[in-house]
Amino acid sequence: MPFPNKTGLKITHLDVKDVRFPTSLGGHGSDALHTDPNYSCAYVTTVTENGKRGFGLTFTCGRGTEIVVLAIRALKRFIIGKNASDIFADFSGFWRTITNDSQMRWIGPEKGVAHLAAAAILNSLWDLWARIENKPVWKLLELVSTIDFRYITDVITKDEAICMLKAKRAGKEERVQFLEENGYPAYTTQVGWMGYSDATVEELCRKYLDLGFTHFKVKVGRSVEDDVRRAGAVRKCIGEDKVLMVDANQAWDVEEAIDWMRQLAHLKPLWIEEPTSPDDVLGHAKIAEALKPYGIGVATGEMCANRVMFKQFLQSGGMQFCQIDSARIGGINEILSVYLMAEKLKEDNLTLKGTGSPSADITMRLNPVAVSKSSKVCPHAGGVGLCEMVQHLQFWDYASLSGTMEGRLVEYVDQQHEHFYDPCVVVNARYMAPKLPGYSTEFLPETLEKFTYPNGSEWKKMIKEGVFPAPDEAELVN
Repeated sequence: MPFPNKTGLKITHLDVKDVRFPTSLGGHGSDALHTDPNYSCAYVTTVTENGKRGFGLTFTCGRGTEIVVLAIRALKRFIIGKNASDIFADFSGFWRTITNDSQMRWIGPEKGVAHLAAAAILNSLWDLWARIENKPVWKLLELVSTIDFRYITDVITKDEAICMLKAKRAGKEERVQFLEENGYPAYTTQVGWMGYSDATVEELCRKYLDLGFTHFKVKVGRSVEDDVRRAGAVRKCIGEDKVLMVDANQAWDVEEAIDWMRQLAHLKPLWIEEPTSPDDVLGHAKIAEALKPYGIGVATGEMCANRVMFKQFLQSGGMQFCQIDSARIGGINEILSVYLMAEKLKEDNLTLKGTGSPSADITMRLNPVAVSKSSKVCPHAGGVGLCEMVQHLQFWDYASLSGTMEGRLVEYVDQQHEHFYDPCVVVNARYMAPKLPGYSTEFLPETLEKFTYPNGSEWKKMIKEGVFPAPDEAELVN
């Protein structure tokens, strides 16, 4: 596709705000390790010479957001004064510039705070581009030229990616029409927060059953007895014909995860999410192999640092459900590479299993996990703006890449959507197709006035009343 005319698209300003919501007061978002999250984000507005704006964000959990904000300010030097059209024309080159500066890469590289900061800026640029083209992001995503393939060419090359996308052009219009008419299936985590009372959990199960949900996720990992009770109560509420998933949020050692899940196996969970350290590729593979006889898969990825980590998880058989996150790795550019790798390895796996060749048989005998490389992409969402963003990614995947929804779902948490100009819409447990231009990431002005930390009106009030402590030295920088 042609790139926008350069006239007026010089980037003159980049603003970043620390926006926080007091979700810890109700136990919303609580799990085994994140016991009191205040759902937050570093919120970026990119402005061009002619007044065009792009909005992007990176989700955080409260404390620490100020550090991401400072990192974004440190990266402004790579974007102010650049022409947005030039960036889009060499988006992979710009991606490498902003994620691999010769000095700043030392505090990464391509991971942690530096990568979270880059993702917020990159998300704002994608929103800007889609607004200029007057399209929702999911209808803009097609350009392999936006992806940096360094470190992953042993799995997929640029030429292979182009061939894969060209091969899926047939039927794309019909798939787009299907999405626009029917949406994309979702599952809910809203019933499963660890800080909720039993009565609240039961009430929410009934609510989301009435809303058409068939897939429910529960947080686990603090006490096996309590997990059996809580997850068992959800199973009883939703019935045997619905699907249960559980999420440990990295609480266990490898052997502990295997033992713990054996005690939950009678509840027939579809997957265990983040059973151990998010960096332990081989540990996840060992857990997946041990739980295979119980029909329990492993889901992970929401805390996965970059495409190289995803490459290893996909190659090892350590994830049966690939949970990309819209802000954890370096924006849409890097996320597209994960989708492509998941699809490529799925195709390779199908070829391997279908050959019947001696070499394939030997591979299966020597490495049983090798035949389990297929991973269904089921995005992580729920935090501030994540549902709004990942819907675009999954819609693109169905329309342009995988062409299937089989075994695939998008997480849905019913929180903070009212703060967005173009919030996600879920009807009968399905995300409805975004129609407005952009990435659905623009906050309403009144939200920024109330919840920008620490000087928003709601935060000033809560701090004055002693509901929350006053900001510390680092937070006052904002």
